[in-house]
Amino acid sequence: MSQVAAAVQRIIAPISEDLLAVDREVIDDLQSDIPLIKKISDYIVTAGGKRMRPIVLMLIARALGYQGKEHIFLATMIEYVHTASLLHDDVVDESDLRRGKPTAGFKWGNAAAILTGDFMYSRAFQLMVRTQNLRICEIVAGAVNRVSEGEVIQLLNIHDTTLDEARYFDVIERKTGVLFEAAARMASVGRRF
Repeated sequence: MSQVAAAVQRIIAPISEDLLAVDREVIDDLQSDIPLIKKISDYIVTAGGKRMRPIVLMLIARALGYQGKEHIFLATMIEYVHTASLLHDDVVDESDLRRGKPTAGFKWGNAAAILTGDFMYSRAFQLMVRTQNLRICEIVAGAVNRVSEGEVIQLLNIHDTTLDEARYFDVIERKTGVLFEAAARMASVGRRF
């Protein structure tokens, strides 16, 4: 095992059981009676993602002294938002591969990938509403809005040879950073369930 892998294992050791619970919840909760949605959802959530946003959320929740299980529910929610954004991102970027595997858009078509992404966003929103916590709702809705803005800004930057570092980092902040921020903020708010 590399030094990096060993360091990562030490960091996530306090939440290893929680992380397994999130993996189960992500798969079990993402049910639909529409076979294509089920097929694409299973394909994307089992594609080997690292669950970094849920890890951040759970580590912060535990660091703040939270001892319950609701953080698993919140981690599942943020993972759905992230995964939905990946489905949409692959279509916008016209990507054929993600993590060394064909993208959902490549396998099933862009329309099916986009609509499954929408299904995952709506499932995240269903979970969000179940929290009955307005602050969590504000955090998640705001994050989804910022991610969407980041996608549009990236689209506007395609083939722009004048793209500077500030505009590049603006896209990264909106598409990537905002979900890590949301995970951290949800951990702080959600620990009071």
